[in-house]
Amino acid sequence: MLGLFSYNDTFNTMKKIDSDITKAATLQAKFYTSENVFKDTLENIFAKNWQFITDDSKLKENRSAFPFQFLGNLLPEPLVLVNNEGHINCFSNVCTHRGNLLINEPCTIKKNITCGYHGRQFDICGKFKFMPKTEGMQNFPSAQDDLAEIAVAKWKQFIFASLAPNFEFNELIKEVEERVGWMPIETFQYRKDLSKEYSITANWALYCDNYLEGFHIPFIHEDLNAVLDFNSYDVEIFKYANLQLGIASDKDICFDLPKNSKDYGKKIAAYYFWVFPNLMLNFYPWGLSVNIITPISVNQTKIQFKSYVWDESKLNSGAGADLHKVELEDEKVVQQVQKGVVSRFYEYGRFSPSMEKGVHHFHTLLSRFLDVQTKK
Repeated sequence: MLGLFSYNDTFNTMKKIDSDITKAATLQAKFYTSENVFKDTLENIFAKNWQFITDDSKLKENRSAFPFQFLGNLLPEPLVLVNNEGHINCFSNVCTHRGNLLINEPCTIKKNITCGYHGRQFDICGKFKFMPKTEGMQNFPSAQDDLAEIAVAKWKQFIFASLAPNFEFNELIKEVEERVGWMPIETFQYRKDLSKEYSITANWALYCDNYLEGFHIPFIHEDLNAVLDFNSYDVEIFKYANLQLGIASDKDICFDLPKNSKDYGKKIAAYYFWVFPNLMLNFYPWGLSVNIITPISVNQTKIQFKSYVWDESKLNSGAGADLHKVELEDEKVVQQVQKGVVSRFYEYGRFSPSMEKGVHHFHTLLSRFLDVQTKK
C-alpha cells in the first residue's frame, strides 16, 4: 500500500508518508481543503515550531520592548520581546492579574513593566514586583504571578520564537549557518522599498510545495530558467530544513565563494533554503530575501518578501533579478492547484524521485508531527 495520509478530518486514522520516495504518495487533498485539518495544523505545527518574528532593528536599545501577536489573528497569543542588556527575552504580554495587555506599542521600559489597568508591575525579567492593595492576600505572590517566558532564539539579526518548541532552534538553523555563515549577514541592510507583501487564494502548504521543487521552472518561469542550469538541479535534505542549489548558466552572475566553502568551484547563483514549517531564506549575490508564509485561513495565505541588501550593484542581475515576476508566476499556478485539489476525482499524487525530494521531506515532517499529536 502506498505511504500516505489516511485520515478523517481530525486525523484519527493518519498514516505517515512513506520514507521511501519511490513508494510514497503525497498528502491527501483533504490536507489543503479541510477546516478541521487546518485547525489541527495551526496548533500542532505552528504553535509548536519556530516562527520568524522580526529583525533586531526594533530592539537595538537596552530595555526596548516590541509587542506582537504570534501568527497574527489565527494564533493570537500576545507576546513581547525585551532587550535586557543585549539579551533578547520573550514574555507573555498579558498581565497575570486580570488579563490586560501590558505593552501596546514598541517602547523603552523605564523602570518596570507596568499594567495600565490596576498598576501591577513586573521587572525586565518578567518577575512580579508590586501591585497596590494586596494586603491580606494569602500565598501571594507565587510563580503564577510572574509573566510566562516564551522560547526565543536569535540567528544573525533575526529573532525567532516558539510557544512550545518540538526541538532546539540550533537543529533548525545549523545547516544554514554551516553553508552561508561566511557571508556578513549581520551587515545586510533591510530595504523596505524592495520588500513586498502578497495575498493568495490557496492553502499555505501548497505554496511551500511549489517552492520546494524546481521541477516546474522550465514550464512556469521562462526568464528564471534562462539563468539557471536546470540539468544541475539538486536538493540537499537536512533534519528540519532543505537546500536547493541554484547553479548559474555559463555567463550569469554567481557568488564569489571563499576557498573554505563546501561549494567552492561551483557557479552558485542562489541558495534556496526552506526552514520548517514556513520560512524561506533565499541568498543571492545581492543579499537575502526572507520569505514568510503565513496562513490566513484554510485557503488564504499571506506571503512576505523581506529584502536585506549586501551588494546593491547586483540587484538586477541573475537569479535574484526579478523576484516579483517569479512570484506572480508562482501564485498563478498555486491558485490553480487549490482549485484542482477540491475535485472529487483527485485524492493524492506521487513524487518524482529526482525532482521532488524537497516536497517529500516537507510532507514527511508534516505527517510526523501531526501523527505524534494524534497518538497522545
